Amino acid sequence: MALTVSIFLACTTAVLGSVHTSPYGHPQPAYGHAQPAYSHAQPAYGHQPAYKHSYCDPTDTPTCAANSTLTYCLEDAEYPEYEIKGAISADHIFAKKYADVADQSADDLVDMVTKEQEEAFDYSYYTGASTGDSPYDATHWGGPEGYICPSDVAYARPRRAQNVEGKWRVIVNDVHYYTQTARLETCLFPEAACRALAPCYKSHCTQKYVYHRLLSFDPCDPYKGLFIDIYKMPSACSCHIPA
Repeated sequence: MALTVSIFLACTTAVLGSVHTSPYGHPQPAYGHAQPAYSHAQPAYGHQPAYKHSYCDPTDTPTCAANSTLTYCLEDAEYPEYEIKGAISADHIFAKKYADVADQSADDLVDMVTKEQEEAFDYSYYTGASTGDSPYDATHWGGPEGYICPSDVAYARPRRAQNVEGKWRVIVNDVHYYTQTARLETCLFPEAACRALAPCYKSHCTQKYVYHRLLSFDPCDPYKGLFIDIYKMPSACSCHIPA
């Protein structure tokens, strides 16, 4: 029995001797597992891209109008269709803002002229100046039917346009099934002499405009959503005789 007690005390002393005591009197366990040494170093990323935050100026001419004197674009390779669709989906009163008469023609908008007649007019219908030996010969007055000022007529759906404040906006057009149609009539030769009038009248063709309210999107501030903006569009080419 004495031998057993001695062996127990010896083992206990050996165990306690391997434990470090803390200043607070409680023994601190000696963990047998060392902290693992990770062999994988932190990834060293290469060159970070420098993002350029350029200011979007709404008065800058867009790419679609870079080589044109017009204040609207009927085609636009940079048209933000995805953003427009998102704005339509997020607008709970879109149906109240949207309106269009998609099927427009001279039958509805021009008195005494049919759609077929208007579509047949081209510059060959106009003279506007004498082509003979005298400025008063018949070629100045003659010619087939048509307007006395040559113009180009289009029932168009502009995709981008400059508003009355000189800022370019994106127009909601041909997104899903939504369209906004406008009759645009542009003088082919503004300030040219009117056909069928003698030169002594000093007449000239004058471009006329009309204001259109169109549902729009600001690519420089997409958080504005969809809104109605105002645009000055060509509407007629009229003959003017000075006093």
